[in-house]
Amino acid sequence: MIDFNKLAEAMGDLDEDVMVETLEQVMAEGGADAQKAMEACQKGMDTVGSLFEEGEYFVGDLIYAGELMTKAVEILKDALITDGGEDTVKARMILCTVKDDLHDIGKNIVRSMLEAAGFEVLDLGIDVAPEKIVETAKAEGINIIGLSGVLTLAIDSMKDTIDAFKEAGMRDDVKIVIGGAPVNAEVCEQTGADAWASSPQTTIDYCKSWAKTA
Repeated sequence: MIDFNKLAEAMGDLDEDVMVETLEQVMAEGGADAQKAMEACQKGMDTVGSLFEEGEYFVGDLIYAGELMTKAVEILKDALITDGGEDTVKARMILCTVKDDLHDIGKNIVRSMLEAAGFEVLDLGIDVAPEKIVETAKAEGINIIGLSGVLTLAIDSMKDTIDAFKEAGMRDDVKIVIGGAPVNAEVCEQTGADAWASSPQTTIDYCKSWAKTA
């Protein structure tokens, strides 16, 4: 019997041994609970974020937590790809942290989970200018864009990026999801994005629906 509360606690405590042991147990039992395990890990990441805000964790702890989350995805990867046969999502998309923001922990976690879900992710990195995102989308024929940001100023960069797609006459050709600490429904409307995500799984759900209707 998998104890998901214990798994969430292990992730929050940055206890790699317990986390890995629990996830390997999930896979040993067939992987049916992989999604529940991923949600427990995300809950643990929320704890990490809270402890960072309270000053109990530091930047190094955040980086380590991101590495643990990436490792969790690697362990669960095969079981997380739940769609089979004709329903399997095979799509390319762009993911990046927007201009003036250098944070990539959340972006990297989302990338790992998107890849686990079958996406080919073109990760442009951090501090990416709107022009580069638009040019890459045009050159590569990509119509799903994921924009990440942690700083409040990232909101302006997200809006600038979406405006750049409008100016290039490409806005109707792409679907854009935004995510990160300052993002909410109001910010989504403010920037003109198609959707906003509060968790990696929400991002995946949106991207899957767009890929299937493309």
